[in-house]
Amino acid sequence: MSQSERLRACCGALLGILLTGLISRWAVGPDTALPMLIAPMGASAVLLFALPSSPLAQPWSIIGGNLVSATVGVTCALWINDPAWAAALAAAVSIGAMLALRCLHPPSGAVALTAVLGGPLIHAQGYHFLLVPVGVNSLVLLAVAMLFNNLTRHRYPHRAIESANTARTAEQQSRDRLGFSSADLDHVLANYNQVLDVSRDDLESLLRQTEMHAWRRRFGEITCADIMSRDVACVEFGTELLHAWTLLHQRHVKALPVVDSVRRVIGIITLDNFIRHADLDSFHGYDSKLRSFLQKVGHSHSDKPEVVGQIMSKAVLTVKDDLHLAELVDVMSVNRHRHIPVIDRERRLVGILTNSDLIAGLYRGRLAESGK
Repeated sequence: MSQSERLRACCGALLGILLTGLISRWAVGPDTALPMLIAPMGASAVLLFALPSSPLAQPWSIIGGNLVSATVGVTCALWINDPAWAAALAAAVSIGAMLALRCLHPPSGAVALTAVLGGPLIHAQGYHFLLVPVGVNSLVLLAVAMLFNNLTRHRYPHRAIESANTARTAEQQSRDRLGFSSADLDHVLANYNQVLDVSRDDLESLLRQTEMHAWRRRFGEITCADIMSRDVACVEFGTELLHAWTLLHQRHVKALPVVDSVRRVIGIITLDNFIRHADLDSFHGYDSKLRSFLQKVGHSHSDKPEVVGQIMSKAVLTVKDDLHLAELVDVMSVNRHRHIPVIDRERRLVGILTNSDLIAGLYRGRLAESGK
């Protein structure tokens, strides 16, 4: 944790406890003998401001956990005369209830003990203890945490990424081939069988980032600019189809980026575009269909495509020239593109990448690793 993050957590706790105390004192009245703050709020502040992404620090955890534990504690205090037995049962039952209701919040165990061991003043409150001070303290501290964390760019309540238990996408399947799968993680967590102070999806995200860092460490600082083909043939929107077709065959390539007047990529034209628009889905009449498609009509107002811009794919995937090889592997495997234009900081075309370029880059990185 950085120094700035530590300072942020301390300031959050200071503001949270101060406002909770002042507002609670105003709510219960300045002349009451009831405490304006209960001690477990200090532990809740640690979670809410220092660990806001923890599953134990989420709104349902603090509200549900504190109210459930307070209910259990008050009940034990009323029905069990021996404080030792009452405290032990309050702690045990509150933990079981929080686990069952999925609102585990460690400071709530102290709330249960406070209800049992808080003394005559707390005992006289009975179930009113749930409202004051437990309910008021919990709501105010939670409200401050929501405001403070979001203002300091810590999204709260924390939203986990999409669960791996949902329908698997092509992107998930491709990433699984690069390393561990979501099923692998689920299997390990099932065998671990303990509560983690991090959500399952955040854990997967951290592991995948670690995996990506390991790729970067192993293959060095190889970027797209190091492995791309710089002698890239391209066309413009108004380029005639016959010229584009001829260029494909002359350069022995299967795709041509389409650029504007300042070489910014606006599309891509591939052999598939020609095949689809010329209706070349069978070998029957292949040559005649192709010649007819490429030949200019010679007059205006024709429905037949004449230029590249009429048949190109407008949704074109591009990558920056400083993108690392490890990230390129992920991009190409997920999107299943065989040709990806490379652009610079001004979004101008500077090269193109193919599967062959990627394989060559991986081989180069492997050689560099072996030579260490």
